[in-house]
Amino acid sequence: MCGITGWVSFHHDARTRGPVLEAMTATLTPRGPDACGGWLGEHAAIGHRRLAVIDPAGGVQPMTDRPAHPTTVLSYSGEVYNHHQLRAELRGRGHRFHTRSDTEVVLRAYAEWGADLADHLEGMFAFAVWDDRAQRLLLVRDRLGVKPLYWATVDGGLAFASEPKALFAHPEIRPRVDADGLREAYSLLFNTGPTLWSGVREVEPGGLLVLDRDGIRERRYWQLPADAHDDDRDTAVDRIRELVGTAARSQLEADVPLCSLLSGGIDSTVLTALLAGELRLREGPDARIRSYAVDYSDQAEQFTGDVLRTGHDTPYAAEAGTYLGTEHSTVVLDPLALLDPEHRKAVVVARDSPIGVGDMDTSLYLLFGEIRKHSTVALSGEAADEVFGGYPWFHSAKALDAATFPWLLVTGDEAAMPLNPALDLRIGEFREDTYRSALAAVPHRDDETPAEHRQREMQHLSLTRWLRQLLHRKDRLSMAQGLEVRVPYCDHRLVEYAFATPWKLKSFDGREKSLLRAAGAGLAPDSVLHRPKNHYPATHHPEYNRGLQDLARDALAAGQVRALADETHLKPCLDTPPDRLEWGHRLRLERVVDLALWLDHYRPELAL
Repeated sequence: MCGITGWVSFHHDARTRGPVLEAMTATLTPRGPDACGGWLGEHAAIGHRRLAVIDPAGGVQPMTDRPAHPTTVLSYSGEVYNHHQLRAELRGRGHRFHTRSDTEVVLRAYAEWGADLADHLEGMFAFAVWDDRAQRLLLVRDRLGVKPLYWATVDGGLAFASEPKALFAHPEIRPRVDADGLREAYSLLFNTGPTLWSGVREVEPGGLLVLDRDGIRERRYWQLPADAHDDDRDTAVDRIRELVGTAARSQLEADVPLCSLLSGGIDSTVLTALLAGELRLREGPDARIRSYAVDYSDQAEQFTGDVLRTGHDTPYAAEAGTYLGTEHSTVVLDPLALLDPEHRKAVVVARDSPIGVGDMDTSLYLLFGEIRKHSTVALSGEAADEVFGGYPWFHSAKALDAATFPWLLVTGDEAAMPLNPALDLRIGEFREDTYRSALAAVPHRDDETPAEHRQREMQHLSLTRWLRQLLHRKDRLSMAQGLEVRVPYCDHRLVEYAFATPWKLKSFDGREKSLLRAAGAGLAPDSVLHRPKNHYPATHHPEYNRGLQDLARDALAAGQVRALADETHLKPCLDTPPDRLEWGHRLRLERVVDLALWLDHYRPELAL
């Protein structure tokens, strides 16, 4: 896993601008702490920071097709899990290889298939290819958007990077935010393409971008299909178990220490069971995979349920670790450490955004820092809720009947920092327009009833929007600690099959994630298989709430924060006794604090 950056300009000679490339690349050092590289041509500058995971000696980047007078230059981030199969196929087509790295497979795949190489890749990736002969830049992002890729125009071309902060190191791109950017950020709709930053866009998941002398062209090479599905229940359960197992096995490869994130929920436990079993097959019956959970020092005494959490994870995670025979550890955090301004600032800088989930982001960042002391790669159960229908909104008549994004009924304006009404952002109107556009993108099947299609809409919204911010969070906070997190439930073959499966099969036992529960029978303790959905843990310590209220008051003393925030609607959050502060109101305060840190660090131009 790595960080990529660079630019192409047909109006300037990039060979004279080495310091600019160095500055852009340096911003991505946490993503790639192991090595740094750059390549300068007449019209292209390509930079790279490397986290060495596969073939540490051979996968040096940027990688070129030949050492002298290269015609193709690649800067690549991610993992292509079918690189062994592709290597064999490309060898059969006459290509020669000099390393064991998946990076070289991507380079040779471009030589064979050009922009169509994306159709052949399985995994999580974001990369840039500069074709010097064709004078063409190609940017490609994986199907689900696991790996980030941003771009912005410059004179005569465009600049690209894994994170916006690298773009801001280019002299032509400044951190600027306008009303459209605030709408994108604070509407909580998670569009792909436009971003918080004016002029900065994302390459869409499953998308690619081509720049040449004729201009910029974008297209999607993959979208969620509404394929026919004729399998009965038993066949579907067997197929799910096969697909999840295939995804897990394919993602075990690494030349560095590897572990699993084990929360004690069904998603992570089934995944860890498959990983542990495969590891024993490969390395012997005594092989054990490391597993990690997170907890707070106050949780056993202070835990109280809320809209997202029904129980305490740690006992279930410990039981699962014992059942699976993992080398299990619980990282216990001090709730008051989550108030540390340096930790919070590190999280805001990692995100390049004031929009997050407060203490849950800070704790995840600290958890990843502890894991990184022992492992370089971690596997996560992220995306199983979106794939298998795990969220409450899939099962709520209120959510199914509502003409809005379902998560807004759970979080809504309760969890969004209220913005100053003087800004007149018309977020409600923006949400309505975006919702109509989002539904128009959902594929139809002629044999669906209206109720079945409504469930398909909910799945599509969850997979293409809600999942986006979860993957963004996982990537940014892990890579800020130099840790690669893999997400097997995002395997596009699994996603396609599950999306095509009728809702009655996804909920055949009257509960969430019926198919995964059935496929996981025997792989996890019954207590884990049948426990209710539980979200990532948050601290419940009253002193954390008190400290957060103090930080929010300090934040509101700054002029720019007061200009953006609606103090009237924040007052109840500040005045509520700490031991009675509800989760949604607390998250408002979290976002005020993060807003102040973000403004202080980036000092963006606010064009409102």
